[in-house]
Amino acid sequence: MERVGFVYDEVCLRHEPPLWHPDSPDRLINIIVTLKASGLWPKLVSLAPRSATEADIARVHSSGYFEKIKTFGAGELDPDTYLSEDSFEAALHAAGAVLEAIDQCRSKAINRAFCAVRPPGHHAEANQGMGFCIFNNVALGAKYAQAIGFERVFIIDFDAHHGNGTQHLFEEDDSVFYFSTHQHPYYPDTGKDMERGTGKGLGFTYNVPILAGSGNKDYLYVYQDILPCLVHRFKPDLVLVSAGYDIHVNAPHANIRVSDEGIHGIVRGILHACAACPVVFALEGGYDLPSLCDSVKITIEEMLKG
Repeated sequence: MERVGFVYDEVCLRHEPPLWHPDSPDRLINIIVTLKASGLWPKLVSLAPRSATEADIARVHSSGYFEKIKTFGAGELDPDTYLSEDSFEAALHAAGAVLEAIDQCRSKAINRAFCAVRPPGHHAEANQGMGFCIFNNVALGAKYAQAIGFERVFIIDFDAHHGNGTQHLFEEDDSVFYFSTHQHPYYPDTGKDMERGTGKGLGFTYNVPILAGSGNKDYLYVYQDILPCLVHRFKPDLVLVSAGYDIHVNAPHANIRVSDEGIHGIVRGILHACAACPVVFALEGGYDLPSLCDSVKITIEEMLKG
């Protein structure tokens, strides 16, 4: 059985958008309850996130944006993205969870990790939060990983929404490969298949737009046939996964029809393709509580397998 870290802290519950908002603290509360009830909890290495520092955040976000979030208080950052009084601390710990997981992988204490965090991150740009996201957790993780010795980082994003922020942050970088499957056309209307990076980063972005109504067959082809070839060619030292479970057939915020079996297949495909290096999953979307909890449980089950 693999040593799998699980990074979580109740500080992430203190990010409190309006009660109607999909990114509710109940998402994490119910994930923890599900893992404990399933018997998986004792098999995990429980880890506490640290708070990302201003220097950590500066690897991705501008100083002006950091100060804006620090002093923002409560209110609407954009029409989809809200901050409460403690959202800044929650966002620092959401990013810090990924950094802690990477540290633990670097020390070889674990070789896989799941970060149960909120707010999510993959829509956040260098100077702008959007789409429920404040700081770009996975992008910050990639930059931090390179600062401590991981040279080549492969990012996989299977959220139903394209990770525009992550793509834009690395589209000129040949040391970070960004791979995304996402419903298209759909918010945020980025991630077309011809978007392959620019400059020296040309060829190091790979988008697979997925049509509404697609399901297991389409996803398993991508994650079991296309992804392994790209990973093998890139030869990463570390893999980071933006794990968005709004692809589930029961999820209300997209029109992708992946079942529990499909989640098993996607995660298995990722872990098989990336077996030669550490893999860190970070929670992104997924707002239907039953399917979110089942999907995280499935992900953990696959991660624990040798």
